[in-house]
Amino acid sequence: MDERAAGATTLKRLRQRRGLSLADTARALIAIARRIGQPGASLPTVAGLQRSVSRWESTKPTLPDARHQLLLAHLYGRTPAGSIALGAGSDFAELLDALTHLGEGAGQVAELRSMLVRTATDQGGGMLALLSTGAQAGLAAAIADPSRVDDDLVAGLSTVVSDVNAQVGSLPFVRLQLLLAPTLEACRQLAVGPVPEPLLPRLRGVSVAAHTLAGRLAFETRDDAASRGLYATATREAGLLDPWRRATVHMSHALTTLYSTQGLDGARTLVDDAVRDARTGGSVVVRARAHALQAEIAARAGEERQAQAALGLAWYDLERDHQGDPSASSFSPGHLRGFEGVCELYVGDAALAHDRFAAAAGALSAPREQVQRAIAATDQALARIRLDDPRSAAELLHECVLAAASTGGRVPAIRLRRARRELRPWRREDWVADLDDHLMDVLGS
Repeated sequence: MDERAAGATTLKRLRQRRGLSLADTARALIAIARRIGQPGASLPTVAGLQRSVSRWESTKPTLPDARHQLLLAHLYGRTPAGSIALGAGSDFAELLDALTHLGEGAGQVAELRSMLVRTATDQGGGMLALLSTGAQAGLAAAIADPSRVDDDLVAGLSTVVSDVNAQVGSLPFVRLQLLLAPTLEACRQLAVGPVPEPLLPRLRGVSVAAHTLAGRLAFETRDDAASRGLYATATREAGLLDPWRRATVHMSHALTTLYSTQGLDGARTLVDDAVRDARTGGSVVVRARAHALQAEIAARAGEERQAQAALGLAWYDLERDHQGDPSASSFSPGHLRGFEGVCELYVGDAALAHDRFAAAAGALSAPREQVQRAIAATDQALARIRLDDPRSAAELLHECVLAAASTGGRVPAIRLRRARRELRPWRREDWVADLDDHLMDVLGS
Protein backbone atom coordinates (compact mmCIF):
# COMPACT_ATOMS: atom_id res chain seq x y z
CA MET A 1 0.00 0.00 0.00
CA ASP A 2 1.41 3.39 -0.99
CA GLU A 3 1.48 6.45 1.27
CA ARG A 4 -1.67 8.13 -0.07
CA ALA A 5 -3.66 4.91 0.03
CA ALA A 6 -2.58 4.42 3.66
CA GLY A 7 -3.83 7.90 4.51
CA ALA A 8 -7.20 7.28 2.84
CA THR A 9 -7.56 3.94 4.62
CA THR A 10 -6.87 5.58 7.98
CA LEU A 11 -9.50 8.30 7.39
CA LYS A 12 -12.06 5.65 6.44
CA ARG A 13 -11.18 3.55 9.50
CA LEU A 14 -11.56 6.56 11.82
CA ARG A 15 -15.00 7.33 10.40
CA GLN A 16 -16.27 3.77 10.51
CA ARG A 17 -14.91 3.17 14.01
CA ARG A 18 -17.27 5.89 15.20
CA GLY A 19 -20.19 4.43 13.28
CA LEU A 20 -20.44 7.45 10.98
CA SER A 21 -21.75 7.28 7.43
CA LEU A 22 -20.44 9.71 4.81
CA ALA A 23 -23.51 11.87 5.35
CA ASP A 24 -23.16 11.67 9.15
CA THR A 25 -19.57 12.88 8.85
CA ALA A 26 -20.60 15.75 6.60
CA ARG A 27 -23.30 16.85 9.06
CA ALA A 28 -20.85 16.60 11.97
CA LEU A 29 -18.28 18.77 10.18
CA ILE A 30 -20.91 21.39 9.31
CA ALA A 31 -22.01 21.50 12.95
CA ILE A 32 -18.39 22.00 14.01
CA ALA A 33 -17.96 24.78 11.46
CA ARG A 34 -20.93 26.61 12.97
CA ARG A 35 -19.65 26.05 16.52
CA ILE A 36 -16.17 27.43 15.87
CA GLY A 37 -17.55 30.42 14.00
CA GLN A 38 -16.72 29.75 10.37
CA PRO A 39 -18.71 32.15 8.12
CA GLY A 40 -22.18 30.83 7.39
CA ALA A 41 -22.03 31.80 3.74
CA SER A 42 -19.02 29.57 3.22
CA LEU A 43 -20.57 26.48 4.81
CA PRO A 44 -20.93 23.64 2.29
CA THR A 45 -24.08 21.62 1.79
CA VAL A 46 -24.31 18.14 3.28
CA ALA A 47 -24.27 16.63 -0.22
CA GLY A 48 -21.24 18.66 -1.27
CA LEU A 49 -19.24 17.87 1.84
CA GLN A 50 -20.25 14.21 1.62
CA ARG A 51 -18.64 14.07 -1.81
CA SER A 52 -15.47 15.64 -0.37
CA VAL A 53 -15.30 13.04 2.42
CA SER A 54 -15.69 10.32 -0.19
CA ARG A 55 -12.83 11.76 -2.28
CA TRP A 56 -10.53 11.83 0.76
CA GLU A 57 -11.12 8.10 1.24
CA SER A 58 -11.12 7.03 -2.42
CA THR A 59 -8.63 4.83 -4.26
CA LYS A 60 -7.14 8.04 -5.69
CA PRO A 61 -7.55 10.23 -2.62
CA THR A 62 -7.26 14.00 -2.41
CA LEU A 63 -5.79 15.87 0.54
CA PRO A 64 -8.37 17.85 2.57
CA ASP A 65 -7.65 21.57 2.38
CA ALA A 66 -6.62 23.55 5.47
CA ARG A 67 -10.19 24.52 6.34
CA HIS A 68 -11.46 20.94 6.21
CA GLN A 69 -8.38 19.70 8.08
CA LEU A 70 -9.33 22.00 10.95
CA LEU A 71 -12.89 20.64 11.00
CA LEU A 72 -11.60 17.06 10.98
CA ALA A 73 -9.20 17.94 13.80
CA HIS A 74 -12.06 19.21 15.95
CA LEU A 75 -14.09 16.09 15.14
CA TYR A 76 -11.37 13.59 16.01
CA GLY A 77 -9.77 15.71 18.75
CA ARG A 78 -12.58 14.58 21.03
CA THR A 79 -13.58 11.09 22.02
CA PRO A 80 -17.11 9.90 21.17
CA ALA A 81 -17.93 10.71 24.82
CA GLY A 82 -16.86 14.32 24.28
CA SER A 83 -13.57 14.54 26.19
CA ILE A 84 -10.49 16.09 24.57
CA ALA A 85 -7.85 13.51 23.58
CA LEU A 86 -4.76 14.54 21.59
CA GLY A 87 -2.15 12.12 22.89
CA ALA A 88 -0.50 9.05 21.43
CA GLY A 89 -3.00 6.43 20.32
CA SER A 90 -5.86 8.91 20.07
CA ASP A 91 -8.06 9.36 17.00
CA PHE A 92 -6.51 12.80 16.63
CA ALA A 93 -3.01 11.32 16.46
CA GLU A 94 -4.24 8.92 13.78
CA LEU A 95 -5.76 11.81 11.85
CA LEU A 96 -2.41 13.63 11.79
CA ASP A 97 -0.73 10.46 10.54
CA ALA A 98 -3.36 10.16 7.81
CA LEU A 99 -2.84 13.76 6.68
CA THR A 100 0.92 13.18 6.58
CA HIS A 101 0.42 10.08 4.41
CA LEU A 102 -1.82 12.11 2.10
CA GLY A 103 1.00 14.59 1.54
CA GLU A 104 0.51 17.34 4.11
CA GLY A 105 3.71 19.06 5.24
CA ALA A 106 5.17 18.84 8.72
CA GLY A 107 4.68 22.57 9.32
CA GLN A 108 0.93 22.47 8.66
CA VAL A 109 0.52 19.32 10.77
CA ALA A 110 2.38 21.00 13.66
CA GLU A 111 0.22 24.10 13.30
CA LEU A 112 -2.94 22.03 13.34
CA ARG A 113 -1.79 20.32 16.51
CA SER A 114 -1.02 23.67 18.12
CA MET A 115 -4.50 24.94 17.26
CA LEU A 116 -6.14 22.00 18.99
CA VAL A 117 -3.86 22.26 22.02
CA ARG A 118 -4.76 25.94 22.25
CA THR A 119 -8.45 25.05 22.02
CA ALA A 120 -8.03 22.50 24.80
CA THR A 121 -6.57 25.09 27.16
CA ASP A 122 -9.13 27.70 26.04
CA GLN A 123 -11.94 25.45 27.16
CA GLY A 124 -10.33 24.45 30.44
CA GLY A 125 -10.75 20.74 29.79
CA GLY A 126 -7.37 19.88 28.37
CA MET A 127 -5.33 19.13 31.47
CA LEU A 128 -4.87 15.50 30.38
CA ALA A 129 -5.39 16.12 26.67
CA LEU A 130 -1.83 15.10 25.73
CA LEU A 131 -1.97 11.83 27.67
CA SER A 132 -3.33 8.82 25.82
CA THR A 133 -6.61 7.35 27.02
CA GLY A 134 -4.89 4.19 28.21
CA ALA A 135 -2.22 6.16 30.05
CA GLN A 136 -4.90 8.26 31.77
CA ALA A 137 -6.46 5.11 33.21
CA GLY A 138 -3.03 3.74 34.12
CA LEU A 139 -2.11 6.99 35.86
CA ALA A 140 -5.15 6.88 38.12
CA ALA A 141 -4.31 3.32 39.13
CA ALA A 142 -0.60 4.09 39.65
CA ILE A 143 -1.28 7.13 41.85
CA ALA A 144 -3.33 4.88 44.11
CA ASP A 145 -0.68 2.13 43.98
CA PRO A 146 2.75 3.11 42.50
CA SER A 147 3.70 -0.56 42.17
CA ARG A 148 1.30 -0.62 39.19
CA VAL A 149 3.44 1.77 37.13
CA ASP A 150 4.15 0.15 33.75
CA ASP A 151 6.04 0.87 30.54
CA ASP A 152 3.04 2.41 28.83
CA LEU A 153 2.47 4.93 31.61
CA VAL A 154 6.11 6.02 31.71
CA ALA A 155 6.13 6.35 27.92
CA GLY A 156 2.89 8.34 28.06
CA LEU A 157 4.25 10.77 30.66
CA SER A 158 7.44 11.19 28.63
CA THR A 159 5.40 11.98 25.52
CA VAL A 160 3.48 14.69 27.36
CA VAL A 161 6.71 16.42 28.41
CA SER A 162 8.03 16.22 24.84
CA ASP A 163 4.75 17.52 23.44
CA VAL A 164 4.64 20.49 25.82
CA ASN A 165 8.28 21.27 25.09
CA ALA A 166 7.55 21.16 21.36
CA GLN A 167 4.84 23.81 21.81
CA VAL A 168 7.26 26.40 23.26
CA GLY A 169 7.09 29.32 20.87
CA SER A 170 3.66 28.29 19.61
CA LEU A 171 1.54 28.70 22.74
CA PRO A 172 1.69 31.15 25.66
CA PHE A 173 3.78 29.88 28.56
CA VAL A 174 0.88 29.95 31.01
CA ARG A 175 -1.00 27.48 28.79
CA LEU A 176 2.03 25.22 28.69
CA GLN A 177 2.17 25.27 32.49
CA LEU A 178 -1.43 24.04 32.56
CA LEU A 179 -0.65 21.20 30.16
CA LEU A 180 2.48 20.15 32.05
CA ALA A 181 0.96 20.35 35.55
CA PRO A 182 -0.64 16.84 35.70
CA THR A 183 2.54 15.12 34.55
CA LEU A 184 4.65 17.14 36.97
CA GLU A 185 2.38 16.22 39.87
CA ALA A 186 2.33 12.57 38.79
CA CYS A 187 6.14 12.47 38.80
CA ARG A 188 6.19 13.97 42.29
CA GLN A 189 3.71 11.46 43.68
CA LEU A 190 5.19 8.42 41.99
CA ALA A 191 8.72 9.35 43.10
CA VAL A 192 7.90 8.54 46.73
CA GLY A 193 6.11 5.25 45.99
CA PRO A 194 7.25 1.66 45.42
CA VAL A 195 7.70 1.96 41.65
CA PRO A 196 9.01 -1.27 40.05
CA GLU A 197 12.80 -1.10 40.14
CA PRO A 198 13.43 -1.65 36.40
CA LEU A 199 11.27 1.39 35.59
CA LEU A 200 12.84 3.78 38.09
CA PRO A 201 15.59 5.19 35.81
CA ARG A 202 13.13 5.94 33.01
CA LEU A 203 10.59 7.50 35.38
CA ARG A 204 13.35 9.54 36.97
CA GLY A 205 14.41 10.75 33.51
CA VAL A 206 10.85 11.89 32.83
CA SER A 207 10.79 13.66 36.18
CA VAL A 208 14.05 15.47 35.41
CA ALA A 209 12.75 16.62 32.03
CA ALA A 210 9.41 17.70 33.51
CA HIS A 211 10.95 19.67 36.39
CA THR A 212 13.52 21.30 34.11
CA LEU A 213 10.83 22.40 31.67
CA ALA A 214 8.66 23.57 34.56
CA GLY A 215 11.58 25.62 35.86
CA ARG A 216 11.90 27.28 32.46
CA LEU A 217 8.17 27.97 32.27
CA ALA A 218 8.10 29.43 35.78
CA PHE A 219 10.97 31.75 34.83
CA GLU A 220 9.15 32.84 31.68
CA THR A 221 6.08 33.70 33.75
CA ARG A 222 8.31 35.67 36.18
CA ASP A 223 8.04 33.33 39.16
CA ASP A 224 11.76 33.14 39.89
CA ALA A 225 11.39 31.57 43.35
CA ALA A 226 9.33 28.69 41.97
CA SER A 227 11.77 28.35 39.10
CA ARG A 228 14.73 27.90 41.44
CA GLY A 229 12.86 25.27 43.45
CA LEU A 230 11.96 23.29 40.34
CA TYR A 231 15.55 23.39 39.09
CA ALA A 232 16.75 22.19 42.50
CA THR A 233 14.46 19.17 42.27
CA ALA A 234 15.56 18.45 38.71
CA THR A 235 19.24 18.69 39.71
CA ARG A 236 18.76 16.30 42.62
CA GLU A 237 16.93 13.73 40.51
CA ALA A 238 19.40 14.04 37.62
CA GLY A 239 22.27 13.29 39.99
CA LEU A 240 21.06 9.68 40.03
CA LEU A 241 21.29 9.36 36.22
CA ASP A 242 23.96 9.69 33.51
CA PRO A 243 25.83 13.00 34.08
CA TRP A 244 24.66 14.48 30.75
CA ARG A 245 21.17 14.71 32.25
CA ARG A 246 22.35 16.94 35.06
CA ALA A 247 24.34 19.01 32.56
CA THR A 248 21.10 19.86 30.72
CA VAL A 249 19.50 20.97 33.97
CA HIS A 250 22.48 23.17 34.82
CA MET A 251 22.40 24.80 31.38
CA SER A 252 18.71 25.61 31.50
CA HIS A 253 19.13 26.96 35.02
CA ALA A 254 22.16 29.00 33.96
CA LEU A 255 20.20 30.76 31.22
CA THR A 256 17.40 31.74 33.56
CA THR A 257 19.95 32.88 36.13
CA LEU A 258 21.73 34.99 33.53
CA TYR A 259 18.56 36.99 32.93
CA SER A 260 17.06 37.10 36.41
CA THR A 261 20.10 38.17 38.47
CA GLN A 262 22.76 40.84 38.29
CA GLY A 263 26.26 39.83 37.24
CA LEU A 264 27.65 36.68 35.68
CA ASP A 265 28.86 34.75 38.73
CA GLY A 266 25.75 32.65 39.32
CA ALA A 267 25.37 31.71 35.67
CA ARG A 268 29.11 30.99 35.31
CA THR A 269 29.06 28.58 38.24
CA LEU A 270 26.16 26.64 36.75
CA VAL A 271 27.76 26.55 33.28
CA ASP A 272 31.07 25.29 34.69
CA ASP A 273 29.13 22.56 36.52
CA ALA A 274 27.38 21.70 33.24
CA VAL A 275 30.70 21.38 31.40
CA ARG A 276 32.10 19.08 34.09
CA ASP A 277 29.05 16.83 33.94
CA ALA A 278 28.92 16.86 30.14
CA ARG A 279 32.56 15.81 29.85
CA THR A 280 31.83 12.60 31.77
CA GLY A 281 28.36 12.05 30.33
CA GLY A 282 27.17 10.02 27.40
CA SER A 283 26.03 12.82 25.06
CA VAL A 284 28.54 14.57 22.84
CA VAL A 285 25.81 16.96 21.66
CA VAL A 286 25.11 18.08 25.22
CA ARG A 287 28.85 18.59 25.67
CA ALA A 288 28.90 20.84 22.58
CA ARG A 289 26.04 22.92 23.96
CA ALA A 290 27.75 23.24 27.34
CA HIS A 291 30.94 24.51 25.72
CA ALA A 292 28.93 26.97 23.61
CA LEU A 293 27.27 28.41 26.70
CA GLN A 294 30.63 28.56 28.43
CA ALA A 295 31.91 30.60 25.47
CA GLU A 296 29.03 33.08 25.78
CA ILE A 297 29.65 33.62 29.49
CA ALA A 298 33.36 34.20 28.83
CA ALA A 299 32.58 36.66 26.02
CA ARG A 300 30.17 38.62 28.19
CA ALA A 301 32.97 38.88 30.73
CA GLY A 302 35.35 40.22 28.06
CA GLU A 303 37.49 37.06 28.02
CA GLU A 304 38.19 36.67 24.30
CA ARG A 305 40.76 33.87 24.47
CA GLN A 306 38.60 31.70 26.75
CA ALA A 307 35.54 32.34 24.59
CA GLN A 308 37.28 31.28 21.38
CA ALA A 309 38.70 28.17 23.05
CA ALA A 310 35.25 27.11 24.26
CA LEU A 311 33.76 27.71 20.80
CA GLY A 312 36.46 25.53 19.27
CA LEU A 313 35.56 22.70 21.65
CA ALA A 314 31.86 23.14 20.86
CA TRP A 315 32.48 22.82 17.10
CA TYR A 316 34.76 19.82 17.68
CA ASP A 317 32.01 18.03 19.61
CA LEU A 318 29.24 19.06 17.22
CA GLU A 319 31.09 17.80 14.14
CA ARG A 320 31.64 14.33 15.58
CA ASP A 321 29.49 11.29 14.82
CA HIS A 322 26.25 11.58 16.83
CA GLN A 323 24.75 8.22 15.92
CA GLY A 324 23.12 6.85 19.05
CA ASP A 325 23.55 10.11 20.98
CA PRO A 326 20.72 10.28 23.56
CA SER A 327 20.25 14.01 22.94
CA ALA A 328 21.14 14.26 19.26
CA SER A 329 18.49 16.82 18.28
CA SER A 330 18.92 19.19 21.22
CA PHE A 331 21.63 21.37 19.64
CA SER A 332 22.49 22.19 16.02
CA PRO A 333 24.96 24.21 13.94
CA GLY A 334 22.26 26.89 13.69
CA HIS A 335 22.20 27.22 17.46
CA LEU A 336 25.99 27.31 17.63
CA ARG A 337 26.21 30.08 15.03
CA GLY A 338 24.04 32.13 17.36
CA PHE A 339 26.55 31.62 20.16
CA GLU A 340 29.37 32.58 17.80
CA GLY A 341 27.53 35.80 17.07
CA VAL A 342 27.24 36.65 20.76
CA CYS A 343 30.97 36.08 21.21
CA GLU A 344 31.82 38.29 18.23
CA LEU A 345 29.44 40.96 19.54
CA TYR A 346 31.18 41.20 22.90
CA VAL A 347 34.83 40.41 22.12
CA GLY A 348 35.18 40.47 18.34
CA ASP A 349 33.98 41.95 15.08
CA ALA A 350 30.46 43.44 15.08
CA ALA A 351 30.16 42.93 11.30
CA LEU A 352 30.97 39.25 11.66
CA ALA A 353 28.56 39.06 14.60
CA HIS A 354 25.81 40.51 12.41
CA ASP A 355 26.37 37.86 9.75
CA ARG A 356 26.42 35.09 12.37
CA PHE A 357 23.10 36.25 13.82
CA ALA A 358 21.55 36.51 10.34
CA ALA A 359 22.65 32.96 9.56
CA ALA A 360 21.39 31.70 12.90
CA ALA A 361 18.00 33.39 12.50
CA GLY A 362 17.66 31.93 9.02
CA ALA A 363 18.45 28.42 10.20
CA LEU A 364 16.07 28.48 13.18
CA SER A 365 12.79 28.01 11.35
CA ALA A 366 10.92 25.32 13.29
CA PRO A 367 8.06 26.41 15.58
CA ARG A 368 10.02 25.20 18.62
CA GLU A 369 12.92 27.47 17.58
CA GLN A 370 10.97 30.74 17.34
CA VAL A 371 12.10 31.95 20.76
CA GLN A 372 15.74 31.39 19.82
CA ARG A 373 15.13 32.99 16.42
CA ALA A 374 13.71 36.11 18.11
CA ILE A 375 16.79 36.30 20.34
CA ALA A 376 19.15 35.98 17.35
CA ALA A 377 17.30 38.68 15.41
CA THR A 378 17.37 41.06 18.38
CA ASP A 379 21.10 40.53 18.77
CA GLN A 380 21.48 41.12 15.04
CA ALA A 381 19.87 44.54 15.55
CA LEU A 382 22.30 45.25 18.38
CA ALA A 383 25.17 44.46 16.01
CA ARG A 384 23.78 47.01 13.53
CA ILE A 385 23.86 49.64 16.26
CA ARG A 386 27.50 48.80 16.95
CA LEU A 387 28.13 49.20 13.20
CA ASP A 388 26.68 52.73 13.33
CA ASP A 389 23.53 51.79 11.45
CA PRO A 390 20.92 52.59 14.12
CA ARG A 391 18.00 53.25 11.79
CA SER A 392 18.32 49.86 10.15
CA ALA A 393 18.58 48.36 13.64
CA ALA A 394 15.33 50.03 14.64
CA GLU A 395 13.60 48.59 11.57
CA LEU A 396 14.73 45.10 12.53
CA LEU A 397 13.64 45.65 16.13
CA HIS A 398 10.09 46.29 14.92
CA GLU A 399 10.10 42.69 13.65
CA CYS A 400 11.56 41.54 16.95
CA VAL A 401 8.73 43.23 18.87
CA LEU A 402 6.22 41.10 17.00
CA ALA A 403 8.29 37.95 17.53
CA ALA A 404 8.67 38.62 21.27
CA ALA A 405 4.92 39.20 21.57
CA SER A 406 3.98 36.05 19.64
CA THR A 407 6.30 33.77 21.62
CA GLY A 408 5.70 35.43 24.97
CA GLY A 409 9.35 34.84 25.77
CA ARG A 410 10.90 36.72 28.67
CA VAL A 411 14.43 36.50 27.28
CA PRO A 412 13.56 38.00 23.86
CA ALA A 413 11.75 40.84 25.67
CA ILE A 414 14.78 41.48 27.89
CA ARG A 415 17.16 41.43 24.92
CA LEU A 416 14.80 43.78 23.08
CA ARG A 417 14.77 46.32 25.90
CA ARG A 418 18.55 46.19 26.15
CA ALA A 419 18.85 46.85 22.43
CA ARG A 420 16.46 49.80 22.76
CA ARG A 421 18.69 51.32 25.46
CA GLU A 422 21.54 51.27 22.95
CA LEU A 423 19.45 53.64 20.80
CA ARG A 424 19.41 56.39 23.43
CA PRO A 425 21.79 58.66 21.49
CA TRP A 426 19.12 58.83 18.77
CA ARG A 427 16.11 59.10 21.09
CA ARG A 428 14.89 62.35 19.48
CA GLU A 429 14.61 60.76 16.04
CA ASP A 430 11.13 60.00 14.73
CA TRP A 431 12.06 56.41 13.91
CA VAL A 432 13.05 55.78 17.55
CA ALA A 433 9.76 57.30 18.72
CA ASP A 434 7.94 54.93 16.34
CA LEU A 435 9.78 51.99 17.89
CA ASP A 436 8.89 53.18 21.40
CA ASP A 437 5.24 53.42 20.41
CA HIS A 438 5.39 49.91 19.03
CA LEU A 439 7.01 48.60 22.21
CA MET A 440 4.36 50.26 24.34
CA ASP A 441 1.47 49.07 22.20
CA VAL A 442 2.59 45.45 22.00
CA LEU A 443 4.69 44.78 25.11
CA GLY A 444 3.53 47.61 27.38
CA SER A 445 7.07 48.91 27.89
